[in-house]
Amino acid sequence: MVKFIFKISDEKVDKMSSLETKTDVILIGAGIMSATLGTLLKELEPDWNVTVFEKLSKPGEESSNEWNNAGTGHAALCELNYTAEKQDGSVDISKAIKINEQFQVSMQFWSYLVNSKLIHNPQDFIMPFPHMSMVQGEENVTFLKKRYEAMSNNPLFHGMEFSDDPKKLMDWIPLIMKDRPLNEAIAATKSDAGTDVNFGALTRMLFDHLKTNNVDINYKHSVENIYRENDGSWKLKVKNTDNNKVESHSAKFVFIGGGGGSLHLLQKSGIPEGKHIGGFPVSGQFMVCNNPFVIEQHHAKVYGKAKVGAPPMSVPHLDTRYINNKKSLLFGPFAGFSPKFLKSGSFFDLVTSVKPNNVLTMLASGAKEMSLTKYLIQQVMLSKEQRMEELREFIPNAKSEDWDSVVAGQRVQVIKDTEAGGKGTLQFGTEVVTAADGSIAALLGASPGASTAVHVMLDVMNKCFPEHVEEWEPKLKEMIPSYGLSLLENPELLKEIQISTAKTLALSPISEKELVYG
Repeated sequence: MVKFIFKISDEKVDKMSSLETKTDVILIGAGIMSATLGTLLKELEPDWNVTVFEKLSKPGEESSNEWNNAGTGHAALCELNYTAEKQDGSVDISKAIKINEQFQVSMQFWSYLVNSKLIHNPQDFIMPFPHMSMVQGEENVTFLKKRYEAMSNNPLFHGMEFSDDPKKLMDWIPLIMKDRPLNEAIAATKSDAGTDVNFGALTRMLFDHLKTNNVDINYKHSVENIYRENDGSWKLKVKNTDNNKVESHSAKFVFIGGGGGSLHLLQKSGIPEGKHIGGFPVSGQFMVCNNPFVIEQHHAKVYGKAKVGAPPMSVPHLDTRYINNKKSLLFGPFAGFSPKFLKSGSFFDLVTSVKPNNVLTMLASGAKEMSLTKYLIQQVMLSKEQRMEELREFIPNAKSEDWDSVVAGQRVQVIKDTEAGGKGTLQFGTEVVTAADGSIAALLGASPGASTAVHVMLDVMNKCFPEHVEEWEPKLKEMIPSYGLSLLENPELLKEIQISTAKTLALSPISEKELVYG
């Protein structure tokens, strides 16, 4: 008997084992950004085929997870890094205005989803919480008062209060004021318009909705490669991690929303817009209170001022949170360093992100950011007791046995060449990189991120689907009444929106009397 042995190349085996599918839209990553974009697109184009790939076993497990971010509905009510003091001593609130308006867009869209019964029980993902800024020292108190004066006259920040009276502050933040020296210069601002947002819960709600809306959601599917076809579409090589089979999928439009993992996929796409961009990973850690008696003494999100050399994402804050329907108290974040771009990533993520086209950008950033590197090393070396000493700047009588540590999510800060900062400038915001023809977009960066997800995804849609924008406008205005308008320039519309969103999202009731603007 004669035996014939055929040797089949790995490439042919790969093609034989691949499942070839085509779709209209592919979303990579099952976080809040993909959930938001997918929901918007299905409302605007119900007949479009949308496919999602997520390498983990369920949605919202990385940056969107409730334990991996601060849960602050970033509306610039308390974050001092959004209001810089200028050389002439005045306070620039332009960035705060921009972020507040973007958060208002998110609130409108969430309200539409609740009113349309596409998601339910808003109290499961958003709760009303006072947002406060607290500073210590005469110089900082002076700055905070000037900030308050600049913001309180603005309709977006109406209702903000300021106090440097210890008795008033004891009423606002008793846990922070207890056992504090009476002669200490301390002040705070307070806004009752603040929120605590469980972005993990919201992400899961949105994906539950998408699942019932004919969206093909694939968990445990890792996108290994992405490249362009001759017809302009994008082909993805996707590995099913359950059985290690490789599938082939193509789409007219691809959104890369994989958190820290987005940079590698952007690089693999080969688009010119993705070149000369690097990433610097920063990890975080929070102290979590385990004493119910202490937890019950605080009910606010209180943001302090970042230390010199600290990145903006390391602004210290003492936060009341509701996680899994349980009241929690967290303090942090303490910055750290890991070469991973995701908590579930690889220790080689940073090294493999360095390419010939971005190596000079990365090296330039390294030379510029020596103070940040020193700060991160110091943070990594902190003992629990040293972290407790930082906590005691907020809670003077904090006891070590009442607090445990939890590792938060990974953030990858964008490094790129800019006109203002020169080569290798470290960015601390949220950025979208889009191909010139709009066929692919990738989300990079960090805060304010999730809070402005709707605004960011609307921007993606405007850039990537310009031919549809005009026909979509009536539906977009139904979902987001302020679409295309400035709320600052339309105070009556702002008033209507604040009243309606507060009612729909079961937040603190806002009366028209409270919204009379000067």
